[in-house]
Amino acid sequence: MKNRDILNLTENYVANTYTRFPVALVRGKGARVWDADGKEYLDFVAGIAVNSLGHCHPAVVRAIQTQSRKLLHISNLYHIAPQAELARELCRHSFADRVFFCNSGAEANEAAIKLARRYGAEWLGGKYEIVSAHNSFHGRTLATLTATGQEKVRAGYDPLPEGFRQVPYNDLAAMEQAVGEKTVAIWVEPIQGEGGVVVPDSGYLKGLRELCDRRRLLLIFDEVQVGMGRTGKLFAYEHFGVEPDIMTLAKALGGGLPVGAMLAKAAVAQSFVPGTHASTFGGNPLVCGVGLAVLKTLTQGGVVKNCARMGRLLFGALQGLKKRFPFIREVRGKGLILGVEMERDGNKIVSDCLESGLLLNCTAQKVLRFLPPLTIGKGEIERALSIVEKVLARQ
Repeated sequence: MKNRDILNLTENYVANTYTRFPVALVRGKGARVWDADGKEYLDFVAGIAVNSLGHCHPAVVRAIQTQSRKLLHISNLYHIAPQAELARELCRHSFADRVFFCNSGAEANEAAIKLARRYGAEWLGGKYEIVSAHNSFHGRTLATLTATGQEKVRAGYDPLPEGFRQVPYNDLAAMEQAVGEKTVAIWVEPIQGEGGVVVPDSGYLKGLRELCDRRRLLLIFDEVQVGMGRTGKLFAYEHFGVEPDIMTLAKALGGGLPVGAMLAKAAVAQSFVPGTHASTFGGNPLVCGVGLAVLKTLTQGGVVKNCARMGRLLFGALQGLKKRFPFIREVRGKGLILGVEMERDGNKIVSDCLESGLLLNCTAQKVLRFLPPLTIGKGEIERALSIVEKVLARQ
């Protein structure tokens, strides 16, 4: 089938919930993908930070092949060896003591909400309210979209669950003022992704930690997009010298397969006991076998160091474009999650880059978001920048 054939099938049979580009990507290798007509693209979206090792990385492919020959699914009625091993490794490399596995970032965030509320009910006199931030994104389940600080995500789903409020991001005073008698947790992304690649001031997350300690609140970090090496460290919170009580992961954890994880300190995790939460597919042997391979590659293969190094290279080059094009307002981010905020809509630029063989993303309408694989090389970055520069020159 060609692009047009696949587009017709999609239009006729798939629910119309996405605005899609008019191409069907059918093959990938490393940082390159090909559409059904055979056109090659350089991928600086990486499945929205999912394919952090690139497409069809050998370690991921081997893990899929090896585990798929052994056992695909058995359910959490029984012990699952790859799940237990992946939980151990995640805890070894983070602040956490316990892990709950599920299938997506939204599900991981849903688990965080439920754990925080159970902890509040058992240990904090029934507190249940969660304060998050404007422009945040936490998912599209009914609870996670209510916690999300974007009106466009919540529109049309009233009445929304109670117990959520949002305040401006990077504003300690606003957060402290929002904390009330019923507040159980503060919930933020260490770096906002969908909100426009917003990096907080150096003292913001430390201030949140101090506020939570002072007011007996839980601190939750959503690292669904920025975790697993994306910022040049394994977890984004490591940049800020702060540990949360709960953290959520997904996207890059599965190397392209759907998996989510909620990590927590033991004192908080004890509020989850048998029957309080579950997931039929969560932590199945296949995805956890792949997750182990991804984590091993990130921690032992120099990928995170490459991310930091290539991130500095890309950041500097984007700063150079800022000097040339006056409509670029700011370049920001860490590692290989970088945003270029402009004074104009970025969607046409993204479309023009697509025509020129580069996949880019625009978020918050005016922010070009760069999310290449963490394995990206200098030559690929230079090729992408050449395309971006030519497209910007035509604007």
